[in-house]
Amino acid sequence: MNPFQKNESKETLFSPVSTEEVRPRPLSLPKKPPPKICGSNYPLSIAFIVVNEFCERFSYYGMKAVLTLYFLYFLHWSEDTSTSIYHAFSSLCYFTPILGAAIADSWLGKFKVLSLVGLSLIALGTGGIKPCVAAFGGDQFEEKHAKERTRYFSVFYLSINAGSLISTFITPMLRGDVQCFGEDCYALAFGVPGLLMVIALVVFTMGSKIYRKPPPEGNIVTQVAKCIWFAISNRFNNRSGDIPKRQHWLDWAAEKYPKQLIMDVKALTRVLFLYIPLPMFWALLDQQGSRWTLQATRMNGNLGFFVLQPDQMQVLNPLLVLIFIPLFDLVIYRLVSKCGINFSSLRKMAVGMILASLAFAVAAAVEIKINRMTPLQPGPQEIFLKALNLADDEVKVTVLGDENNTLLEESIRSFQKMPRYAQLHLKTKSQDFHFYLKYRNLSVYTKHSMEEKNWYSLIILEDGKTISSMMVKDEENKTTNGMTAIRFVNTLHKEVNISLGTDISLSVGEDYGVSAYTTVQSGEYPVVHCRTEDKNFSLNMGLLDPGTAYLFVIINSTNHDPQAWKMENIPTNKLSIAWQLPQYALVTAGEVMFSVTGLEFSYSQAPSSMKSVLQAAWLLTVAVGNIIVLVVAQFSGLVQWAEFILFSCLLLVVCLIFSIMGYYYAPTKPEDLQEPADKQIPPTQGNMINLETKKTKL
Repeated sequence: MNPFQKNESKETLFSPVSTEEVRPRPLSLPKKPPPKICGSNYPLSIAFIVVNEFCERFSYYGMKAVLTLYFLYFLHWSEDTSTSIYHAFSSLCYFTPILGAAIADSWLGKFKVLSLVGLSLIALGTGGIKPCVAAFGGDQFEEKHAKERTRYFSVFYLSINAGSLISTFITPMLRGDVQCFGEDCYALAFGVPGLLMVIALVVFTMGSKIYRKPPPEGNIVTQVAKCIWFAISNRFNNRSGDIPKRQHWLDWAAEKYPKQLIMDVKALTRVLFLYIPLPMFWALLDQQGSRWTLQATRMNGNLGFFVLQPDQMQVLNPLLVLIFIPLFDLVIYRLVSKCGINFSSLRKMAVGMILASLAFAVAAAVEIKINRMTPLQPGPQEIFLKALNLADDEVKVTVLGDENNTLLEESIRSFQKMPRYAQLHLKTKSQDFHFYLKYRNLSVYTKHSMEEKNWYSLIILEDGKTISSMMVKDEENKTTNGMTAIRFVNTLHKEVNISLGTDISLSVGEDYGVSAYTTVQSGEYPVVHCRTEDKNFSLNMGLLDPGTAYLFVIINSTNHDPQAWKMENIPTNKLSIAWQLPQYALVTAGEVMFSVTGLEFSYSQAPSSMKSVLQAAWLLTVAVGNIIVLVVAQFSGLVQWAEFILFSCLLLVVCLIFSIMGYYYAPTKPEDLQEPADKQIPPTQGNMINLETKKTKL
């Protein structure tokens, strides 16, 4: 008996394809060619899409540029928490494109999602924009203009980075150079990007009449999931050796789904499998806005002609992208081609991974160099202490306890600038220290309580014929944002009001009152206006270097006006921020080879019904990459340079795996994604009858 003979049972084993599940694909080609740009083969609609992307990316990257420092200095979160929340937000922005792609392909279409959903909401808006705008731009080209479409993705990426370049440079200036309520103006830094989103909406809708708008083709995401699930379950239910094997595991869905859909899902899953190693690249690339920015806060941003803020260093990435894209397209790739080397898309992406790995190796070297030049930080059960003698004669300071340490071998002279902090050890997290002060023929004993992991200044005061002391906590992290920190000690008998600009003023109490730290821009301060209840005067604070903490002591002088005596509590950052240039150059070159190539590769390998889905899957790899950083930042416990080395090594391993996978990948050609009409037979015909599957109604 023929095992494939038709079963005479009244119950039908397989149902024909439902028109409700897979809708026919209506033709959407315009009746007449769309208008072109200056007689070229580029559709005019591309101009509106590119300008829209510029504005949207200005908004996104402008807001992200100041986000880490907003967490660190405005919300006062730790570096690890700031890094984690930064990458959690980035991950969410690149995860929501899955929702946007599903809505675009199945319900509203790319145009409506992009204009209505994507630009109306913030979090979900990112998900609506990202998977649609690149694919929507590709839809504007006819198939005969595939070469121009490939070039479009480079122009598209240029618009992204042009918006990022300007916003990354301007937004930190809005934050740092403008004062809101006496602090950095984060409201303006977030408000301007919001305004650009409104402009993006206006520009995009202006071109609505000339867009080619392929209609949605059913719930593609659901169809793909159901097709894959049916193929797996059908194969599992028919494990018998008597049943012939099929060429591909997705062919087991042929009883229920049309062959064209199965071919599309095959192409999709082949690319998705290739995407598995990609998140590690994004884990490295996106740390420019978190770990690399935090690294820049401990470097000297004074370039001589300009003082660069730590978050402004990110401007190097889009700037170099604008340089590297034409350099690679017009020079490097052509030279490689003339050498007879087949530099395929997957090979470009692998080289991009290697360059990013090298960038993090360089970042680790810079981090080690910073650590060598940075003063040691007090650890558990440790404090750093410095003494400031404001008396008119020298004082010998001894710390009483187990060892009776002296802060200096010799006595501390009047207004002597101590070169360094002394390290003291505590028996518990908080401890009372007893000090013995020897002043002329007087011996003074005093006690102060101090807590671990802090910096302190012991200020010795003259009180008539005797002396006393007070303990002041020095906040070392005030200078880590590249700003200059200053505080005042007022030895006058009257309160002093100090004006440091239009928005910064402070009051210092009389008789050795000590102000809190105030951050100001670095530069010359020759005239600082001050006043007491009966007198106005000015102080010359001189040149303030970036990243330095200064202490100013207001004292009476022989003339009529008081003067300011200046001392560096925390020295300036010595290592120039320009040392980050090599790592930015390497990671940007890697990004151009990896990301630009990957965008075009994702579009070219996607079936026409799944362009947005595959773009969303590409963006999902970015989300997973940010989650990797979040996990490492929270749980690794490594010092920063070791964490950079870890990421570098992980990406090298992933690059090797990706290269092996790419070696066996055969690129899909457009003609391979279309089944000839005469071969599209109904799925219930043929010899696939006696398989064991779930019984369904006709």
